[in-house]
Amino acid sequence: MRPIGVIHSPFSDASQTPIQASTSEAIGQVEIYPEFSDGLQDVDGFSHLHLLYVFHCSGDYALRVKPFMDDQLRGLFATRHPCRPNPIGLSVVRLIERRSNVLEVEGVDMLDGSPLLDIKPYVPDFDIREALNTGWYATRSIQGSQK
Repeated sequence: MRPIGVIHSPFSDASQTPIQASTSEAIGQVEIYPEFSDGLQDVDGFSHLHLLYVFHCSGDYALRVKPFMDDQLRGLFATRHPCRPNPIGLSVVRLIERRSNVLEVEGVDMLDGSPLLDIKPYVPDFDIREALNTGWYATRSIQGSQK
């Protein structure tokens, strides 16, 4: 894999970032490298996009971690912790505007300079699922839910 662009955000330190894109109103820019810009055709017809990117500043991973919204150790793959064997991030952002090879988006929760791996359109018919179970998240402690 190789990056197709870079994400510019107002966050230069992990402690500044929102814990999820759905809680962020921050504006950022997704810059697509020129050799991939033809792939942006028709993207401006979508209100939201999935961004797949690299957690380029994440450290070593552990298989048991304490999630941001809990105070107990959990299995890494039952969390959205950024330190992972393959440090890939996934965020859904709202597309504000496309200017040539730059997408202005709302809801960024990643660090400035994050390498972009892919963009996929958010399509409710494909992406919305009724979540019947949300695991430990449904029973997280009040103390652990405060950041």
